[in-house]
Amino acid sequence: MNISTSLTIALLRRTLGYFWPFRLYIAVAMAALGVVAVCTAGAAYLVQPALDEIFINKDKNALMFIPVLLIGIFLAKGVGLFIQKFLMSYCGLKVLERLRYELFAKIICLPVDFFGETRVGMLMSRIINDVNLISSSLPELLRIMQHSLTMIGLIGLIIYRDPKLAFWACLVFPLAIYPVVYFGRKLRKVGRNYQAKIADISSHLQEVFNGLRVVKAFAAEEKEKEKFAQASGNLVHISVKGAVYNQLSSPIMELIGALGAGLVIWYGGSEVIAGNRTPGEFFSFLAALVMLYDPFKSISQANNTIQQAMAGAERVFEILDSKELHEEQGGVLQYTSPFTGLRFENITFFYPGTSEPALKNINLHINAGERVAVVGLSGAGKTSLAHLIPRFHDAQQGRITINGHPIQDYTLSSLRTNIGIVSQDPFLFNLSVQDNIGYGQPKIEKSEIIKAAKAAYAHDFIMELSQGYDTVIGEKGVKLSGGQKQRLTIARAILKDPSLLILDEATSALDTESERMVQQALDNLMQDRTSLVIAHRLSTILSADRIVVMQQGAIISQGTNETLLVTCPLYAKLHQLQFQERK
Repeated sequence: MNISTSLTIALLRRTLGYFWPFRLYIAVAMAALGVVAVCTAGAAYLVQPALDEIFINKDKNALMFIPVLLIGIFLAKGVGLFIQKFLMSYCGLKVLERLRYELFAKIICLPVDFFGETRVGMLMSRIINDVNLISSSLPELLRIMQHSLTMIGLIGLIIYRDPKLAFWACLVFPLAIYPVVYFGRKLRKVGRNYQAKIADISSHLQEVFNGLRVVKAFAAEEKEKEKFAQASGNLVHISVKGAVYNQLSSPIMELIGALGAGLVIWYGGSEVIAGNRTPGEFFSFLAALVMLYDPFKSISQANNTIQQAMAGAERVFEILDSKELHEEQGGVLQYTSPFTGLRFENITFFYPGTSEPALKNINLHINAGERVAVVGLSGAGKTSLAHLIPRFHDAQQGRITINGHPIQDYTLSSLRTNIGIVSQDPFLFNLSVQDNIGYGQPKIEKSEIIKAAKAAYAHDFIMELSQGYDTVIGEKGVKLSGGQKQRLTIARAILKDPSLLILDEATSALDTESERMVQQALDNLMQDRTSLVIAHRLSTILSADRIVVMQQGAIISQGTNETLLVTCPLYAKLHQLQFQERK
C-alpha cells in the first residue's frame, strides 16, 4: 500500500468518524440501500417472464400479475431511494455543522500572532468551502455501497441466468478499474489546487473590500480588476481541467460497458439462433447487464467526488490536527478585583519572524489607582508593551505580574474580562448600538447600557439615530463618525467596569472637537481606576501621575511632566514640537 493510498484511507476514516453519532440513521439508510439493490435485480429478473409468458406464450394471468408486480417493485425502490438520500443529506448537513464549528472554535482560540501571519480569506475558505466538500464524503461512500450491492445482486442474477454469458459480460470489468483509480488521483490533485485558488480569491476580495477607500483614493479600480481577473482565470483553468477528468471518465466507462455488451450480444445471439435459450432469457440477462454497467459508472463518479472531498479534508484537518497551531492556554487562577499592582520584570519581546526585539529589558511597575502614561516616537514599542498585559502576545524573556501573580497563572477569560482596552482604531460590529455597547455581556440590562452611554457622552447622538439604541450601525460602524465610534467603545469599556484600563492612543485619529468630547468620556472612564495611557498627543497626559518615555523598545526615562522636561531631552523635544504653536 503506497503513501497516497494510506493517506486517503486515514483521511476517509477520520472523516467517517464525524458520522458515527448518526449511526442509527445510517443503518436505516443502508437497509434502504438493500431494498433498492433487491428491487433493481428484481426488475431485471421480470424481463424474462414478461417477454416469454406475455408476448410469446400470451398468458393472460401473467398479463395481470407481472405489471402489478413491476409497479410494486419500482414503488419500493423509490421509497428506498428517498429514505436513503434524505437521511444521508440530513447526516451530511449535521456533520457540516459540527465541522464548521470545530474549525471556527479552533481558529478563534489561536494566538493573535497566527492572524498576523495568515490571510483571513484563506481561513474563511477553509470554514466555508473545504468543509462543504467533506460533508459529501459519506453520502458518496454510501452511494458506492448502494451500487455495489446492486452490482452484487445483478451479478448473481446473470450468473444464475447463464454462467457462460456472465463470463463474457464480466471479462471487461478489470479494464474498468484503471479509469476509476487514474481519474480519482487526478481529481484529488485538481481539488487540492482548486481549494487553494478559492482561498486566494477569498483573501483578495476580503482585502480589497476592507481597503476600498484606499483603492478608490488611488484610482486603482482597474488594477484590482486585472488582479481579480487573473485569479479568477486561474480558478477557471483548474476547474476546466477537473471537468475534463470528471467528464472523460463517463464515456470511457460507457465504452468499456459497450465492449461487454457487444460480447454478450454476439455470444447470446448465437445461442438464441441455435435454440439453446429463449429470447426472454437472453433479454432478461441483457437487461441485468445494462443495469450492471450503470452502477459501475456511478461508482466511478462517486469516487471522483470522494477524492475531491478528501482534498478538502486535507486542508481542514491540517488546521485541526496541526501540532504547530496551539490554542491559547491560560492558567487556573481566577483574577478578581481589586487591582493592587502591575509589574514588568526584565521583559524582552520579539514578534514572530523578527530578529530585533520590539521590547528590550523592560522594568516597570504600576500601583493601584495610578494613572501612568507611555510616550515616544512611532515604533518605540508603546503598543507592544500594552498588548502583553492581556496576553495578545507572550514575552520570550522576563515575566509580567498582576496582583503578585504571573499573568500566565490566570485564566484567559478572567484576565481579559478585568482589563478594558480602548484603541485608536475603534472596532464595532454590524449590530445595533445596544448590542455593540453590551458586547460580551448578554445578561446586561438596557438601563445599564444607557447609563454607560451617558457617561461616555454618547447618549445624545444615539437618540438622534433613526432607531435610537436599536439602530444597526453597519460593518465597522461605517454609519458613524470617528468620534461617535470612539465614544461607543468607551461606553462599552465603562459597562465592562475593568479594574485595569489601557488607552492606546484613543484620541490620536480625531479632530479637535471630537477629541474634546472623547477626552471627557475618557476622564469619566478613568475615574477611580488604574490606567495605562499610551499617548501621541502630550496634551492628553500632562496630568498623569507618571510619564514613561520609550525609545527603540526600551524605557529611557520616567517621571512627571515637569521632571521630564528637565531630565529627558527626547521628552523635552516632543513637548516643544507639540506646544510650540501655543507659545
